[in-house]
Amino acid sequence: MITEQDVAFYREHGYLVVPDVLDADLLARARAALDELVANAASVSAHTDVYDLEPGHTPENPRVRRIKQPDTHTPVFWEMANYRPMVEILEKLLGPSGVRLQTSKINLKEPHHGSPVEWHQDWGFYPHTNDDMLAVGVLLDDAFIENGPLMVVPGSHKGPTFDHHSPDGYFCGAMDPTRADVDFASAVPLMGKAGSMSFHHVRAVHGSAQNVSDQPRRLLLYEFAAADAFPLMGIKDWARFNRNLVSGKPINQPRIVPAPVRMPLPPAPHQGSIYENQTTLANRYFARKAEPVG
Repeated sequence: MITEQDVAFYREHGYLVVPDVLDADLLARARAALDELVANAASVSAHTDVYDLEPGHTPENPRVRRIKQPDTHTPVFWEMANYRPMVEILEKLLGPSGVRLQTSKINLKEPHHGSPVEWHQDWGFYPHTNDDMLAVGVLLDDAFIENGPLMVVPGSHKGPTFDHHSPDGYFCGAMDPTRADVDFASAVPLMGKAGSMSFHHVRAVHGSAQNVSDQPRRLLLYEFAAADAFPLMGIKDWARFNRNLVSGKPINQPRIVPAPVRMPLPPAPHQGSIYENQTTLANRYFARKAEPVG
C-alpha cells in the first residue's frame, strides 16, 4: 500500500499517513468493541488495568481517556494487530528481520474535553538495541485540527533523545517546552479519514492538543519494533515476546546500532499511563480547560 517514495518520505521526515488502510467491516467491528468497552467503564470509579479515566468520570457519564493494551483482552484489536495490509507497510518501514508488536492502547478524546498529551518521544519510554521502531495510529474517527490530532515535529527523529524527567529527577514522560530544544510550532498534524493510519518513528517528537470540537477523536495506537530490536530494560516474558511477532520468526540475536539513549529511570512516581506520568511535569505546552475531578 506504500511506494518507495513513501518509504523515503518516512525516512526523511519521521512520519507517514496512509489513507484507507482498514476495510469497512474491520473498522465497524473495532468501533463497536470500543463502544462496549467505554460503556462497561460505568462499573469502575478509578483507573484499572484496562481503563484510564478522564477527570470528571462518573458511572452515570463514563469518560475514558485510554483503553490499555486492548490487543490482550478484546479479540478484534489482536486481529487488527495482525491485519496483513498494515503488516506489509510495517515490513517496508522496519526492515527484513520481522515485526513485533510491543504494546497497544486506545486514546480517546471525547468532544470538548479530551485530554492533551504533552510533547514526548516514545524512545524515552522504551529504548532498544536499535531504533527500527514506530507507532501506528489507526484512525477510528476522522482526525482534523480541532479535535486534537496527533502532531509530529518533522525530522526530529534524527536528533537527540531529549530529557523526559521532572525537576526532581524522576521520569515524567514529557519534555519541558520552556527549554526551547525543539521548534514545536513546526509540528505537522497527522489528519485523515477514519480507516486511515499514521506511522511515526520511535524517536519523533510528538504530542496532541485537547479536543475543542463537537466530534470525538479515538485513536488506536500500536507500537511495533523490528524483530531484532530488543528492549534495554529487559524482557519479562520470553513467550509473550515471541507470541507478539506478527511477521518473521523468533530470534535471540539482537541487532545493536548506536542511538542516543536516556533511560526512563528513576521511574515515574505516578504509573499507569502517560497521562499519569505527565502529572509531575513542571511546565506545559498544551492548554486545557479546568474540569472537576470525579
